[in-house]
Amino acid sequence: MWGRHREAFSMYKRMPSRDHSTLVDDVEENSALLQNSMDVGTTNPSWLLSFPHVVVATISSLLFGYHLGVVNEPLESISIDLGFRGNTLAEGLVVSTCLGGAFIGSLFSGWIADSAGRRRAFQLCALPMIIGAATSATTRTLAGMLIGRFLVGTGIGIGPPVASLYLAEVSPASLRGTYGSFIQIATCLGLMGALFIGIPVREIAGWWRICFWVSTVPAGIVAFAMIFCAESPHWLYKKGRSAEAEAEFERLLGGSHVKYAMLELSKLDRGDEADTVKLSELLRGRHFRVVYIGSTLFALQQLSGINAVFYFSSSVFKSARVPSDVANALIGVANLTGSIVAMLLMDKLGRKLLLLWSFFGMTMSMVLQVAAANSYVSGSGSLYLSVGGMLMFVLTFALGAGPVPGLLLPEIFLNRIRAKAMAFCMSVHWVINFFVGLLFLRLLEQLGPQLLYSIFASVCMMAVIFVKKNVMETKGKSLQEIEIALLPPE
Repeated sequence: MWGRHREAFSMYKRMPSRDHSTLVDDVEENSALLQNSMDVGTTNPSWLLSFPHVVVATISSLLFGYHLGVVNEPLESISIDLGFRGNTLAEGLVVSTCLGGAFIGSLFSGWIADSAGRRRAFQLCALPMIIGAATSATTRTLAGMLIGRFLVGTGIGIGPPVASLYLAEVSPASLRGTYGSFIQIATCLGLMGALFIGIPVREIAGWWRICFWVSTVPAGIVAFAMIFCAESPHWLYKKGRSAEAEAEFERLLGGSHVKYAMLELSKLDRGDEADTVKLSELLRGRHFRVVYIGSTLFALQQLSGINAVFYFSSSVFKSARVPSDVANALIGVANLTGSIVAMLLMDKLGRKLLLLWSFFGMTMSMVLQVAAANSYVSGSGSLYLSVGGMLMFVLTFALGAGPVPGLLLPEIFLNRIRAKAMAFCMSVHWVINFFVGLLFLRLLEQLGPQLLYSIFASVCMMAVIFVKKNVMETKGKSLQEIEIALLPPE
């Protein structure tokens, strides 16, 4: 480094006086441009420019939540109409086939996002959702229902990782946490919407078909509205389309912020785009650490027991003599309340602090569940502890463990591997989600609630330790600053 400075200084001394004067003028001009860019970089772009693009992208997360919850209420009516009532295996397949499709979709999400672009990926994820929902709504057989659910699953497997990518890449650094929380809020609204639309299913014959048809409307909106949304400037720059990236930055941030945004983007090497990212790159070498952090966060999120709590909540509330619709409403309100609070705090307190307190709160909630399962606790006291612990668990999950991993991962993955690494980590998420759902009731039967909830509490405490040791704070930092801080030199 010193050798290059010394050589430049020698050349500078040998220059004629006129050339020396020109060089000084150029240096002053470039310094002024850099200073202007830095001054602009210290101000925050208007949220009004990027907000519409973010809203359209988060509709895919609303669909994700909707399709996870759409069969909960109507499942009995579906089984009667399609002739598999009493067949628990078939009922389980109607629920879990969607998860299998999501796993397949998540595997291909990175390749689709990198090859077709973020906007086109949204449109491609909406297509199987529309076809799958229409297939489920019109089928007369179990096979048709399973095909429809699988197609929908591939769409929701593509949607969440692409939404996380897109929001991280189009959001101003000052708003990235707030916008990232929209994904969790949209998922909550989707789940609540599915439960609300499913209410008339017991009174109106064939209403479950309407439940599936309804989902085609937001999917169609995503496919159409993405035509008018900005493409990710990071993806365009990665593809060598710098002029288009600059134009999209102007749409998202405003003209005064374009030069600073491009200056930040140019700090990083695009890499050789002809050289595709291989799985081996993600699992060893300089990229291993961030992929390890990302996949472990998703694994801990699912092993914490959140889906088991959702699956088992109706039984707990039933034993407390709370009607199922009231129970679902309470769970939904707790989830939505936590998500809104997380949105308000994400860019104030930061990602790491929310994760730490979220997992710690989940640990305490599971301790309440363990206490509720203790034989020394009276019947009414046990019910209060169980219901209170469950609502507290959902609330604290929504404060950090729910929204933060999907936001943090695109922030810590460098531009070249971002889409593929997100696809890998989401695949880990879906695999563990599937096995937790598959084995929870069996483990509850074999181990008992006290031991099983103790295991969940231990996992949550392990998550606190992991976050403390491995997760860096990304609040207010540009994606380029985060990449430089995390990526070791080659």
